Amino acid sequence: MTDIRIYRQGRAGRMTLTRPRALNALSYQMCLDITAALDRWRDDPEVALVVIDAEGEKAFCAGGDIQEMYDTGTQGDYGYGRRFWADEYRMNDTIAEYPKPVVTLMQGYTMGGGVGLGCHAAHRVVCETSQIAMPEVAIGLVPDVGGTYLLARAPGHLGEYLAATAARMGPGDAIHAGFADLYIPHEFWIDVITRLESTGDLAIMQTMSDPPPPGPLAAAQDEIDRLFAGTPAEIAAALEAEGSDFARASRAALRRASPLAVACGIANIRATRPEGSIRAALAREYRFTWRAAEKGDFFEGIRAAIIDKDKAPRWRHARLEDVTEADVAEMLADLGANELKL
Repeated sequence: MTDIRIYRQGRAGRMTLTRPRALNALSYQMCLDITAALDRWRDDPEVALVVIDAEGEKAFCAGGDIQEMYDTGTQGDYGYGRRFWADEYRMNDTIAEYPKPVVTLMQGYTMGGGVGLGCHAAHRVVCETSQIAMPEVAIGLVPDVGGTYLLARAPGHLGEYLAATAARMGPGDAIHAGFADLYIPHEFWIDVITRLESTGDLAIMQTMSDPPPPGPLAAAQDEIDRLFAGTPAEIAAALEAEGSDFARASRAALRRASPLAVACGIANIRATRPEGSIRAALAREYRFTWRAAEKGDFFEGIRAAIIDKDKAPRWRHARLEDVTEADVAEMLADLGANELKL
């Protein structure tokens, strides 16, 4: 069985991720195949829209398949990871800028690379099981795959909160934060897909949608805006001074994350916010990921979370307050001839 089925059905270009045992993790080859299919269908008059879904109940796509990056990088080959990220980011940009409607149906876990695949589409559907997150800081990376573009557009300082804490969003919060558009109960998805394939008419999705169940983040928006408005060091201090349950949970999540990745992720969000360009966001993210293995916490994050599974990473900085502006500037500096080319 291949990792993804790509085919045409009626009026729809169809992609179905078929790695449910691996939570539909996105491999390098899958990125290349998705981009190639979108390029083929771009000018095909028989394709009215594109529908992307996934097999299994647990995940639409729980992230990128990073094992090969770790294996090659720890042998001193940083080139594989850099190529993977560059081609994955091209896929993200292709989806975001696609001239035909792209519909994604995101059940279960949609995280990291899954957000890059699912949340740049024009029509993003969630259901009762959906859990969406940008958890990269937990493994020493900044939110990437264009996630900075989404985080920068979230209400208030919700983007900084989501990036720094790797918090998961249920369907209501995902819609509130701008990572999804419609809530359709999972039992109706087969009917929705069948009608999209047969007619190419997007109106069926509105007909089948319901109001999403309320999520906790919308209710916490005022507290988020107050606590996550400052510099990274000020955010850490504000969380230490606050006694609410929300602040305590946020403080614990922040302590588990790579301080360097948190500081750089916040910097990327705030640089992207006035521009509102996914291409600028991807370029900034690539500056970090290009350096992540050699100068960041990426390998240590993978070791602690996936290889040794000791959950005790030894980050380059002990605390968020220890990350200097010079540290951030070094990780996010222009790459010159190595800048991302889309």
